[in-house]
Amino acid sequence: MSAEEIQHWFDPGDPRCKKPYGAVPSRSLVSFTLRPPRQAGFLRAFLVARWEFQGDAVTELPLLWSGLDRDRDLFSGVLDTGDYVGLVWYSFRLESQAGKVEFPGTFQLTVYDRAEQVPAWFGEGVCYQIFPDRFYRLSVPDPTGMVGGRTVHQSWEEEPEYRPDARGEIRNRDFFGGSLAGILEKLPYLESLGVETIYLCPIFEAPENHRYGAADYEKIDPMLGSREDFVRLCDEAHRRGMRIMLDGVFNHTGFVSKYFNGDGSFPQPGAAQGPESPYYDWFYFQRWPDQYASWWGIYSLPTTNKESPSWLEYITGENGVIRSWLRCGADGWRLDVADELPDLVVNAIHAAARAEKPDAVIIGEVWEDASTKVAYDVRRRHVLGGHCDGVMNYPLRNSLLSFLLGGNGAGFRDTMEALRQNYPGWAYRSCMNSLGTHDTLRALTLLGVGGDKRGDTSRDWRFAHRLSPEERTVAVARLKLGSLLLYAFPGAPTLYYGDEAGMEGFEDPFNRRTFPWGHEDPQLTAWFSTLGQLRKHTPALRRGDLTWLTCSDSVVSFSRTWAGETLIAAANAAPREAGLTLPDGSHQKLQPMEGLLLAESGQVLLRT
Repeated sequence: MSAEEIQHWFDPGDPRCKKPYGAVPSRSLVSFTLRPPRQAGFLRAFLVARWEFQGDAVTELPLLWSGLDRDRDLFSGVLDTGDYVGLVWYSFRLESQAGKVEFPGTFQLTVYDRAEQVPAWFGEGVCYQIFPDRFYRLSVPDPTGMVGGRTVHQSWEEEPEYRPDARGEIRNRDFFGGSLAGILEKLPYLESLGVETIYLCPIFEAPENHRYGAADYEKIDPMLGSREDFVRLCDEAHRRGMRIMLDGVFNHTGFVSKYFNGDGSFPQPGAAQGPESPYYDWFYFQRWPDQYASWWGIYSLPTTNKESPSWLEYITGENGVIRSWLRCGADGWRLDVADELPDLVVNAIHAAARAEKPDAVIIGEVWEDASTKVAYDVRRRHVLGGHCDGVMNYPLRNSLLSFLLGGNGAGFRDTMEALRQNYPGWAYRSCMNSLGTHDTLRALTLLGVGGDKRGDTSRDWRFAHRLSPEERTVAVARLKLGSLLLYAFPGAPTLYYGDEAGMEGFEDPFNRRTFPWGHEDPQLTAWFSTLGQLRKHTPALRRGDLTWLTCSDSVVSFSRTWAGETLIAAANAAPREAGLTLPDGSHQKLQPMEGLLLAESGQVLLRT
């Protein structure tokens, strides 16, 4: 049986086959209707449900014959989810006089906690991601006395170090000196971009410039400023209608840290000094002191022991890391490598955040479909309630970039529709949607060269490469198309610092260069400012219902509707003209590489 035939028999996205649409809260009644051809002669049908989070218990639900729809029999039944929270995997069995037939395919039903209530603010407005060391500095800092043996670039326009040192290590100890005070000074600029959430990569004291191996969670890195600087930043951001999201890196700390103290630079004993340290059981030693678990085997990032009661209290207790920084003015946390954190820990972080600030939001770093993610042989509960309020939407990034680079528009729609069916509505609307982050190539570079080039170029080549004028013209056109769809889509459109200025770069650290103040691409900056203000002031783009329109080889289009207002976003990624059918049946032409934001009447509100 072909995929098209299967869809005619049962399509979970079709209200004739399943109601309500998509994921459901606990204590729901879910209606199913199977639609086999009348000529097949089936007499009985059953839905076979496997309740994964109840030890794979199986329920067989009879589907009773409920009538005809033209040439199709209808077999219907209602599944009561009760108080269950988790995944239900269901399939169908049909019986005729000739015997039993197993309907091909297994389908997913996500059942989330009915009690969960997620603040809506994050998914409505624009989010701006800042890599703090590289955004803006007010003066050249003196690294004397700071952890990590740092060096500081005297010129803001120098290149980050990327070659290994004499020991063959890339140590990431070169800093440029971006600061919290610098971010504070640039808040009017961010406001002009329509930014409503500032997501800061780690700001706590750490030896490396990326600060993903904390030396002290209780202390702002002195090169960035102080706790008082952070409070001032939050206060002024709030005054301007912006919120601050912090990066929580709790799966590991730094080798150079007060917790591990691998180099002995801290006066109090850390785990590396032995069992007398209060932090000793925060880490996993296979053989003390030199064999210990670390993230991806990177010795400078020792993995934390999430089963340690004192570690969990330190992170999530009343005066722990989560609550104390929310108390200082932060509004939410993004959890680094959320899959590495046991569900118990993510749940405790979520509970601590809500206890301190009821509208605080937790966003998880998850690279796949978060509803089905398995890590360490455990199905994660990321979007079932009480864990992550939303996740980083890498499936959107991957499928949208694929479309822009010559992929199929229907593929983007199908990927996004699969997530919409699998995620609770609040999780879908709270996704962090982006075209690039600190862990990926710069969007402009990828859209200009078409790939990461690791297989056929050297690191020196990727360091030196800049887009040719022809490549850049195409890349800018593609970036404008992609960002139009991104800013019109449900979820938080997230802009990686400098993408709006036209920054280029391959992998880390080339994607983490300093912001080119005074050398921005004015065309792109104006474009992102227009998009940001539209998102900020247009209710249909902030919270409107999504309806797919034309999605073909080269076209993606959809509408957003709220309170009687409908806007249509459309993009033609091909170098040839394409057609677009509007909801009223009229037609609109899309020129090659053209994107449009339209009113329901067809009036063009924005054109790439």
